[in-house]
Amino acid sequence: MAKTIVVKQVGSPIRRPQDQRATLVGLGLNKMHKTRELEDTPAIRGMVRKISHMVEIIEERDN
Repeated sequence: MAKTIVVKQVGSPIRRPQDQRATLVGLGLNKMHKTRELEDTPAIRGMVRKISHMVEIIEERDN
């Protein structure tokens, strides 16, 4: 069973470094309040941790 997390963008990428913007796009987020269900892997967790001021984890699911 693959675990998933639901991530929501709550902060704007305006006036943020380019690498943080690229991380948002890598997660599939590009507009405020958009949510994505992503596989819970160490790589995804690291990306979320890098931009934790712009995203929040809404839910963790066991599929």
